[in-house]
Amino acid sequence: MNDQDKGVVPVLPSAAGATNIWLRVGTLLDGTSTTPARDAHVVYNGTAIQFVGREGRTPHRELLRPGQDKPDLDASNCTLLPGLIEAHAHLFLEGGELARDRRAATVKQPAAELLAGAHDRLEKLVRLGVAGVRDAGDKDGVGLALSKLCASGNRPLMPYVESPGSAIHHRGRYGSFMGGAIEDFASLHDCVADRVKTGADRIKLIPTGIIDFKKAQVTSLPQMSLDEVTQLVAAAKSFNRQTFAHASGDAGIEYVIEGGVDSVEHGFFVRDGQLARMRDRRTAWVPTFAPVQEQIDHADLMGWSAEIAANLRGIIERHSASLVRAHAMGVLIVAGSDAGSVGVAHGIGLINELVLMERAGLPSIAVVNAATGVSANRFGYKEKFGRIEPGYLSRFILTCHSPLETVANLHRPRTVVFDGEVFSSGVDVAGL
Repeated sequence: MNDQDKGVVPVLPSAAGATNIWLRVGTLLDGTSTTPARDAHVVYNGTAIQFVGREGRTPHRELLRPGQDKPDLDASNCTLLPGLIEAHAHLFLEGGELARDRRAATVKQPAAELLAGAHDRLEKLVRLGVAGVRDAGDKDGVGLALSKLCASGNRPLMPYVESPGSAIHHRGRYGSFMGGAIEDFASLHDCVADRVKTGADRIKLIPTGIIDFKKAQVTSLPQMSLDEVTQLVAAAKSFNRQTFAHASGDAGIEYVIEGGVDSVEHGFFVRDGQLARMRDRRTAWVPTFAPVQEQIDHADLMGWSAEIAANLRGIIERHSASLVRAHAMGVLIVAGSDAGSVGVAHGIGLINELVLMERAGLPSIAVVNAATGVSANRFGYKEKFGRIEPGYLSRFILTCHSPLETVANLHRPRTVVFDGEVFSSGVDVAGL
């Protein structure tokens, strides 16, 4: 029995600069295909993937070193998949803290301390296999600072990060902790223009409130009208920016779909007819199971009664059924954990989100695609990652614990390649 048979992650050589590495794997998940490729050969260097050969097709001679006739690593019992994309996270929040008093104290930190904490998490995300993060906004400029750092010449080891900056909401309504008010500007267009001026990569809207767990529904009316959403989306398009919208509850989801947003975030209580229109309009759905599941898993700590805990389970069950129907319809499903929410730690929370999507009934390969190629294709990030194809950055995960058996295997030891650098996890991540 060799090391791969034992589940030991094989050691890859580092790919410095233009040095090409030839890798053979038993299974390739390229981020978009609905079936895995077998006996795949991949050549990459520190800059980008140079070659992908499926079903035993070997690389061109000019990509190899003189006289090289075999791979630098033959990992025929392992699976290669793209680095993961976290499509909904609040990098300014720590997330893993469950105690209310300590969490409240953390949120009240000065912006500089929030930024320092977020900065400290960046390398850890890379080592966990996270290639990119679509930050979902904060009022203190943390996400924007990280986005600018990502684009700078002094970039440390960090995933791709983009941010909308301050999310847009109405004064006195939900969202003040992560957004700024429309009322601060003379017009909706001016509000969006201000976000763009500060460096927003895309525009985040907060048209609705949140779920009332005691009543198991969204009880408040949407805080934005359909006309307001439509105008904000049009303004964003005039600046060549995509939009994403926090939306749960029938009316709010209706407004954001009809208003033309690029993605619905959360989407609890979405109707089948709304899913059909999302499919037809290529409106992506980021369902974010993890925060509600954390409330279920820690109901006693959260102070929830048995009745409310039952409500929470009912919400997840309904959400799960909607996810399965959305997949069957062909809706673009994208993975995002809402990391930073209570109990949802960055990195680990994303893998937990994938497990919850699989538990809901999504096929494992569809879950992987939701966290890689579907996200990359729909959201058009400024860097090319999320797929294993020539020209894409060398950011991927090699594991001997197949995510096709269960995506929970992404918690287990694996090797991460990030722009040619190699990071090995020798212990189960779930135990960290």
